Amino acid sequence: MGAKTDQSSRYNKYAYACLLCSILVNIFFSYDHLVSNKWSLSWSTSAAAEAEAVASISCSGHGRAYLDGLVVDGRPICECNTCYDGPDCSNYIPDCPADVNSGDPLFLEPFWMQNAASSALVVAGWHRMSYSFGDHTFTSQELEKSIRKLHSIAGNAVAEGKYIVFGTGSTQLLNAAVHALSLDNSSTPSKVVVSIPFYPAYELQTEFFATEDYEFYGDTSLCKNSSEDSLNVIEFVTSPNNPDGKLRKAVLNGPYAKSINDHAYNWPHFTAIPSPSDEDLMIFTLSKLTGHAGVRFGWALIKDKDVYERMSTYTDDNTFGVSRDSQLRALKLLKVVLEGDGRSIFKYAYETMRKRWEGLSQAVSLSTRFTIQEIAPRFCTFFQHVRGPSPAYAWLKCEREEDELCYQVLQAGGILGRDGTLFGASSRYVRLSLIKSQDDFDQLLQHLNKLVLQEAGSTKADI
Repeated sequence: MGAKTDQSSRYNKYAYACLLCSILVNIFFSYDHLVSNKWSLSWSTSAAAEAEAVASISCSGHGRAYLDGLVVDGRPICECNTCYDGPDCSNYIPDCPADVNSGDPLFLEPFWMQNAASSALVVAGWHRMSYSFGDHTFTSQELEKSIRKLHSIAGNAVAEGKYIVFGTGSTQLLNAAVHALSLDNSSTPSKVVVSIPFYPAYELQTEFFATEDYEFYGDTSLCKNSSEDSLNVIEFVTSPNNPDGKLRKAVLNGPYAKSINDHAYNWPHFTAIPSPSDEDLMIFTLSKLTGHAGVRFGWALIKDKDVYERMSTYTDDNTFGVSRDSQLRALKLLKVVLEGDGRSIFKYAYETMRKRWEGLSQAVSLSTRFTIQEIAPRFCTFFQHVRGPSPAYAWLKCEREEDELCYQVLQAGGILGRDGTLFGASSRYVRLSLIKSQDDFDQLLQHLNKLVLQEAGSTKADI
């Protein structure tokens, strides 16, 4: 009897174990089935495969293939960097001039290649087909939250308590701000001014969109010679300044003086951040933060509600707000920027710009013919130490008396910069972009070193 009881007990335990095992297996496969059905790729598979295929096309490190690029024989072809050509961009073009004219921020491309997975975006064909978001506005609330967090981390601007307006790049916001700050039906138009040297778009846009409410007046010194108290003035303040990288403050302080603070370059990779900016109207752009100029996304931080509403009306009536796709892409990119409190991208970008500035400074230091602007080391609240300069541009000057047309001097030496007269300055100055691709910067150094060597040779000949 006892033996039968033990045998029955062992059988019951065995049966229970089998039943438990069966239940667990069923739970596992049921869960796996549910998860697989929930997360398995379907419509996005081909889109992801297409993006991966184009990204894997080899362009010898001197170009890129793109989904929206030219297609030959059913295959996207490489778009080559300056001074390279051929099917895979492997052919170097000798005696090719260095094109450092534009502010195309391609220096950050390697960072985004390293972060391809976290920054990639696949969008369904039915994504955001409406003019507006679900709350009937043209603004992504999640993107606005990310921008406020970004400024808090970078420490470059006070965003809390301010209104935010999105724009198609900072370019649209510049004139939206002029419109918002000008006085309607005034007996005299508001005078738009800026200190030399200045970003040419301020003058070009103001004159292009000029109304009876405002006009471009010129250098701020013209207002300093007048009675400031009686002038309706809108002053553009660029800090760090484009082209010379200097930190600036508003010059005019009369009761009717208002300022538009363009902080496109006010990020830890271009300048030391001494403290958060807290002006009434500040404009920023994604292009100089992440390098994505083609996304065309900018934003303004605004204290005054009336100014905010006028700028919002301008952008809403002008374009129905910023493209929903641009806002989604900006949101995805900012999520990567915000990882690790921004240390990754800001450290990478700063080190890249610092090395470029040091390389250029070393080349110019051997010359008496050329000089570049001096920027003193400053304490940076983001990096928490004193750091050297890393500006976006070199503001080069030709010192010889006979080199009055500096742009032509550099052009003859194989360097295509931007003439200083476009910035309201002397023709002895040329702006050289340091934020383009590594190929562009290497070409710049190569041609500049040749000019310096020629200078040394001519000096010896004179002796």
